[in-house]
Amino acid sequence: MISYQETLDWMFQQLPMYQRQGKTAFKKDLTNILKFSEVLQQPQNNFKSIHVAGTNGKGSTSHMLASVFQEAGYKVGLYTSPHLRDFRERIKVNGKEVPESFVVDFIQKHRSFLETQKLSFFEMTVGMAFQYFSEQEVDIAIVEVGMGGRLDSTNILTPELSIITNIGLDHTQFLGTTYREIAVEKAGIIKKNNPVVIGETTSETKEVFVSKANSSNSCIVFAEENDFPSLECDLKGEYQKYNVRTVLHALELLKSKGWQLDKSSIENGLKSVKKNTGLRGRWDILKVQPKVICDTAHNKEGLTYVMNQLSKEKYEHLHMVLGVVNDKNLEDVLPLFPKKASYYFAKPAIPRGLDADELKKVSEKFNLKGKVYSSVEKAYLAANEKANLNDLIFVGGSTFTVAEII
Repeated sequence: MISYQETLDWMFQQLPMYQRQGKTAFKKDLTNILKFSEVLQQPQNNFKSIHVAGTNGKGSTSHMLASVFQEAGYKVGLYTSPHLRDFRERIKVNGKEVPESFVVDFIQKHRSFLETQKLSFFEMTVGMAFQYFSEQEVDIAIVEVGMGGRLDSTNILTPELSIITNIGLDHTQFLGTTYREIAVEKAGIIKKNNPVVIGETTSETKEVFVSKANSSNSCIVFAEENDFPSLECDLKGEYQKYNVRTVLHALELLKSKGWQLDKSSIENGLKSVKKNTGLRGRWDILKVQPKVICDTAHNKEGLTYVMNQLSKEKYEHLHMVLGVVNDKNLEDVLPLFPKKASYYFAKPAIPRGLDADELKKVSEKFNLKGKVYSSVEKAYLAANEKANLNDLIFVGGSTFTVAEII
């Protein structure tokens, strides 16, 4: 009998994971997922869904929605990516990860098709998630887009509602180099006669969304134009207020479609996102003395919020454990980082990780000074050894850096 670990090893070795390999693993095409969903007998048609895209905040938004629906008594599927520690974090029902046995059986059953058709890691994972949600008979699934939207494998859904959190210049080698081009890709999840909520816009992205919504006969709501009374959320990043606002607008629309989501379910859901869904890595406070905070923000827009919040923290000295991937535009993000700090540079343990010596070299141009370590773990241990009780340690730069210390 093939083991869970052997199954994962095989999946990772197929058309490479984008998260590990980068550009060579990216496939801009829905052909494979459409063929696979035929083989699976269209499982995506057996459950209701909410489809969430955006440059930043789509993971947090998805987890908030799942938590609220769980509090309201619904059986909730949640599909997100990437995972931090275990592949099964990507596929959950009511906060519980898909069983290892399901992953093994699913791959074994479809292995010859997956090999013949050369499905990517992401394509087979989307098929697996949709099959699991169908078999589990979930009431609703919250499905996060992998990248972009229009040609993302998740875009075979016809959801109750689409959400686009915001647009930033990330994954420009695939999605376009302007806000407008990226907005066109993300607007691809807007479906005929189905409502869409937009979290944040610029004048050029708003125009794209309005045009697509009009041509699709879709009701469009701009969350930034109407504020709800602020509700407490257990995700403590300051940037979460934008995601909460987007979620509240989405919930209002869903209530108008007949979903039973009362005030206490919404309030309790937002207060219990971590407990209900297991979300980690968003302004995640790991220790108090010295205070250790990690955050998966990795592009200019996300890091702007996080570094702004970091600047408001009180500490004697700041220690920054930093690792990034090799397709990151460092000239864009490094100026955001504080200069009055000790840096611990390391390469995340994936092929896409940027060599730590290279990161140090570029960082020095921006007066970010520190030492190179042979792994994220060693960098983190060194920071802990050097930090006093009143110091602060921040770990970030990439999802994969955070994954290694959580």
